[in-house]
Amino acid sequence: MALRTAQIKNIVFDMGNVLMHFDGPHFAAQFTDCEADAHALHRALFGSTTWALLDSGTVGYDTALRVAKAHLEKRLWPNLDACFAGWAAYSSPIDQTNALAAELKREGYGIYLLSNAGTRIHEQLDHMPAWGLMDGAVVSGCERMMKPDPAIYQLLCERYDLEPGECLFVDDNADNCEGARVAGMRAVQYTGDVAAILAALED
Repeated sequence: MALRTAQIKNIVFDMGNVLMHFDGPHFAAQFTDCEADAHALHRALFGSTTWALLDSGTVGYDTALRVAKAHLEKRLWPNLDACFAGWAAYSSPIDQTNALAAELKREGYGIYLLSNAGTRIHEQLDHMPAWGLMDGAVVSGCERMMKPDPAIYQLLCERYDLEPGECLFVDDNADNCEGARVAGMRAVQYTGDVAAILAALED
């Protein structure tokens, strides 16, 4: 484990595919009986531009569901309803990063969440082990701004009185990492290698 440095005092984690698995095709397959139907369900819901609008807070859940139904055969509407209501239960924790968050917390780092997600994010957070460790969180759907806009990183820092230069941001998306750098944070792209996060702390 890296020793705490004077430069980095806070670790800011993304959620999807950093702390929690997000896999639309896998979610859709839990609510359908064949590969073709799962593909259609994924395309209509998780693979649509409306999903990103939901994360941005510019459309509501009723609108997102209505738009998805417009792009799906009516026979699959019950599957869509079930998936829309229950997919988050199949979003499982990523053990190694949750364990890392716990270890860093014990070492004295501040632990924060910055996620592009909808306002129902609690449906995932309720079974995310690191959630109880968090010193604060900013969620795009609640703020109506999204990564990689530097404004959302600045909002996190202002809300929790953080110095951007003392924050290390961890995200699986390279563009989101660049947004953090523009906002003054250090950033590391997570590709499944916890050692890369530790190396960034040591630099």
